[in-house]
Amino acid sequence: MKIRILGNSIRLRLSQPEVKSLAERNIVEGKTYFGTTEESVFIYSLEKKDTNEIRASLSVNHVRIYIPNKIADKWANSNEISLENNMSLGQGLALRILIEKDFKCGTDRGEDESELFPNPAENC
Repeated sequence: MKIRILGNSIRLRLSQPEVKSLAERNIVEGKTYFGTTEESVFIYSLEKKDTNEIRASLSVNHVRIYIPNKIADKWANSNEISLENNMSLGQGLALRILIEKDFKCGTDRGEDESELFPNPAENC
């Protein structure tokens, strides 16, 4: 799973096995290590939950994105590419949350793309 944070937006991109894992195990998690202690690990997860909307939370070193069960299941088993929500934070602020299926790139970037979704722009 890839994460991109820019301003007040968070974007997650999931491979085919990660979408399957979300559907079957209710969670997908990624970690980035900045050291060897528990406090030096940045964790980001996408979790199915009994909630009304896509939302996020932050605690110490863990960013959690929550997705409603029904929306996650429908998305995982469809050709729908992305899900989005602007989570109100109050005082006129919002956090844009975007969850996408990750596609193979049209150009070689030296990355393993074997588990990514076929690019719909390519003629197969």
